[in-house]
Amino acid sequence: MSGRLVYVMGPSGAGKDSLIAWLREHLPPHLPLHLARRTITRPARHGDEQHHSVSEQAFALLHQAQAFALDWQANGLRYGVRHDEIAPLHRGRWVLVNGSRAYLPQALLRFPHLTVVHVTASIEVLRQRLQARGRETPEMVEARVRRALAFRAPADAIEVRNDGALAEAGAQLLQAFEGLASKAR
Repeated sequence: MSGRLVYVMGPSGAGKDSLIAWLREHLPPHLPLHLARRTITRPARHGDEQHHSVSEQAFALLHQAQAFALDWQANGLRYGVRHDEIAPLHRGRWVLVNGSRAYLPQALLRFPHLTVVHVTASIEVLRQRLQARGRETPEMVEARVRRALAFRAPADAIEVRNDGALAEAGAQLLQAFEGLASKAR
């Protein structure tokens, strides 16, 4: 089986981190998927995704040293995926990256054959989840909802609707991966 870069993206509140955590627990052994850890200029918090937490200065030094295969800025933070997190591609494994919708065009330039997964939910569910987090003002929540409405995923993206039970969205994603794996055989 050849390597495949899977780029997961979607609006805030769609449940990307939860879906990736679910996938980590339910991934069948025959799918050679490596879940890439991101380097982020945000402290680690309980319940958050697992990531390498670094300062702005440390991130800038890593960027200057060209340590990242992918890197972007979003929501006042810097994100990067180091080359060693992408390395399993060269051994025929799949690598899943939790990416950014705004960075997708640059990611496609670097990895033209990547598989795009767009995780989304209804506007009502996105709004409820964002409000429940309590991290943003109502105006910020509405701005995020407007960005979600305006975004158009590529036509060949795998669309995962995460409105209901997390296991349902996880099953959708696993089914799509199984289909891709069978085509690659």
